[in-house]
Amino acid sequence: MGDVARGRDVGYDEFGMLPENAAEAGLPFDAADPPVVERVWVDVGGGRELSAIAWGDGAGSPEVVLLHGGAQNAHTWDTVALALRPRTILAIDLPGHGHSADARESDGSSAVAAAEDVATVIRELAPEARAVVGMSFGGLTAIALAGVAPDLVRSLALVDVLPGLESRNASHIMAFVNGPPAFASFDDLLERTIQFNPHRSRSSLRRGILHNAAQQPDGSWVWRHSRGSSGAAGRIAGIKAQGDQLYQDLWSDLAGVAGPVLLCRGLRDDSVLRDRDVDELRRQAPNAQVVDFPDAGHSIQGDRPVALAETLATFLG
Repeated sequence: MGDVARGRDVGYDEFGMLPENAAEAGLPFDAADPPVVERVWVDVGGGRELSAIAWGDGAGSPEVVLLHGGAQNAHTWDTVALALRPRTILAIDLPGHGHSADARESDGSSAVAAAEDVATVIRELAPEARAVVGMSFGGLTAIALAGVAPDLVRSLALVDVLPGLESRNASHIMAFVNGPPAFASFDDLLERTIQFNPHRSRSSLRRGILHNAAQQPDGSWVWRHSRGSSGAAGRIAGIKAQGDQLYQDLWSDLAGVAGPVLLCRGLRDDSVLRDRDVDELRRQAPNAQVVDFPDAGHSIQGDRPVALAETLATFLG
């Protein structure tokens, strides 16, 4: 019946799978001296909390803030964080994702609303961060953060996203996120995830699901991210409603970033950016660096986490 029988509970140790992450990526992992990592929460007002994963010994402000994409969570960065050791890192669960509360307003597609919540978290936990790194919707949130709190974005790294991207290039993401609301078994959920991620290993996708889904009392499985207007599915619906070019208004915030800007672009078919997007970046931010990943798609942190970490380390200096 597969690795999980229908309805059977699946043991979950949030940080217990890190040795598997390291082994699969060819990274060293000393069980006698494991990384210092913990889950933390910050009150963002209105009875809501955002959660994050803090990597490091807690001495001083984290060097890097990581923001995941829509329908993901902070654990998408686990292997990147392991490869960046000993740098201190804060990986935040965006509103409506992971262990964070839902977005504070009905417009769940608003990158600005997410950025305002994220700013509260960064000011409390990582006020001196040297860089904000954002993937997909997390990248759009990072750009919006540069508009609402420019002092917190000393440098900006974007993973396969830019303002003005074409909605048709994200159709495969919409199809996956807007799929069934529940699955009868873990195996059913895993098989659907494999179908939409054929280049990833079964073990990595299994870890991702354990971090990003929860079993219900009846034995079924649902995604952790909210599916309402304030959650991931709502964000995707909001994206679709914006028309052909998405978040076009964020170009002014990106052009206004005073520090270094880096774009990491996947070149495989499931990337969402095209050459015209990069051309516009070079027009709006002439000093931006662009690094292409020929063997990665949209989720570079999942497809080539060590190569992405090496690029980010170079960017940080």
